[in-house]
Amino acid sequence: MTATIAESSAAPPRHPQRWLILGVICLAQLTVLLDNTVLSVAIPSLTRELDASTSDIQWMINAYSLVQSGLLLTAGSSADRYGRKKMLLTGLALFGIGSCAAAFAQSSAQLIAARAGMGIGGALLMTTTLAVVVQVFDDAERVKAIGLWSTVSSLGFAAGPLLGGFMLNHFWWGSIFLINLPVALLGLLAVAKLVPESKNPQGDRPDLLGALLSTIGMASVVYAIISGPEHGWTSSQVLVSAAVGVLVLGGFALWELRVPYPMLDMHFFRNQRFIGAVAGAVLVAFGLSGSLFLLTQHLQFVLGYEPLEAGLRTAPLAVTIVVLNLTGVGAKLHAKLGTPVTILSGMSALAAGLAVIALLGGDDYNGMLAGLVVMGAGIAAAMPAMANAIMSAIPVEKAGVGAGVNGTLAEFGNGLGVAVLGAVLNSRFASLVAVSAASFPAAMAAAESSGERERIADAFASGLETSQLVGAVAVFLGGVLAAALLRRAERADSARKTADSVGKTAV
Repeated sequence: MTATIAESSAAPPRHPQRWLILGVICLAQLTVLLDNTVLSVAIPSLTRELDASTSDIQWMINAYSLVQSGLLLTAGSSADRYGRKKMLLTGLALFGIGSCAAAFAQSSAQLIAARAGMGIGGALLMTTTLAVVVQVFDDAERVKAIGLWSTVSSLGFAAGPLLGGFMLNHFWWGSIFLINLPVALLGLLAVAKLVPESKNPQGDRPDLLGALLSTIGMASVVYAIISGPEHGWTSSQVLVSAAVGVLVLGGFALWELRVPYPMLDMHFFRNQRFIGAVAGAVLVAFGLSGSLFLLTQHLQFVLGYEPLEAGLRTAPLAVTIVVLNLTGVGAKLHAKLGTPVTILSGMSALAAGLAVIALLGGDDYNGMLAGLVVMGAGIAAAMPAMANAIMSAIPVEKAGVGAGVNGTLAEFGNGLGVAVLGAVLNSRFASLVAVSAASFPAAMAAAESSGERERIADAFASGLETSQLVGAVAVFLGGVLAAALLRRAERADSARKTADSVGKTAV
């Protein structure tokens, strides 16, 4: 039996199989993150074969990220208390079972439910992989190990459409979930054999009510955003859902201030550096996930590419992120410019990439290619700087909770990006053409003439352009806000250090 390693402030020794363990962890992490975006390339297939509406598609994507984001902090707390290895094994098992159910779903509702189940497993995996990395590497190697872990995370998020396109080109849509099964099985065997157990016997109790409130609140807000174009922004359905979301999230904040073991320490939000970095993380996830949701539809519905072709044409985004991260460009830029300027530069590049795609990529892939490369460069610069800002803004003993907050809000940004930019697309499309169909393919099928089909196609392309520009503006403003808050926090820290130095000199 593997001995349990209690938490301590001392640096852990180097584990003899640490690099092999890192490989196993990165593989599990890659699979979880791929499922954030792999479904986006299957949108046309799901629309046809499951008769899914645009709202159904958005919930298929959001169910995974919203459940995962709602449970990340609770999962991390449970791992600290009951054992990280146990939670890794449980997460892999749940993720595999959910993937199997998703692959053989016969309706939109079944697929949404299966995706929610996968989100539970994903939450357990996301909160424990980084904790295990910290456990098996010492201070000298930990920065390098976390850098590789972060690179795999970026690759997984951006490469989903490519893998999904390859599978859809050879198999049916359910195959994009079946590929998770051998990874889950390999992960179970490897974690059981290689990963040492670690836990804090006196760790914080899981905040189950907090997890429930946060999940309900976020789901209600996103549901209101998704339903707005279909039912009207002033309809009772949308207003009630939005009101429930705001009230529940308000109750969540009050509960977290009172509970002895909060899932989210609200005092973090008094730190301007933390707020700035988190704002940037949410907006980067917002722009990236929302743009991929739009890009795959643009490539297939407007430019007429097959799923694999569409996936291949999004690959430059992933390649740019991986190359720049592996060569350390982001870290060098951060060392030279500092955190606020690096984050502002990266998010400005991400916004510029989205604008280039909107303005130059409408009917020309070359314009889209340029935008994808610029987006990748922005993400590679901004993400490491934001992670560093978040982790340096909180006490070392609460680093796991800080990472959980970052993951939770980033996942929320993923779901919000799909919801908001999808809602903008639907609203713009509906304002330009009067159609009763629930999706673009259905509207095209119901068109009675070539002229009407052309008008519908032009309206959809205009909706894509508008939504991409909205995403660009949101990301840029988020970068300005994050940089301003971080700069202000740095000045406050500098002034405090100067005052302390003067006080010591006077004494």
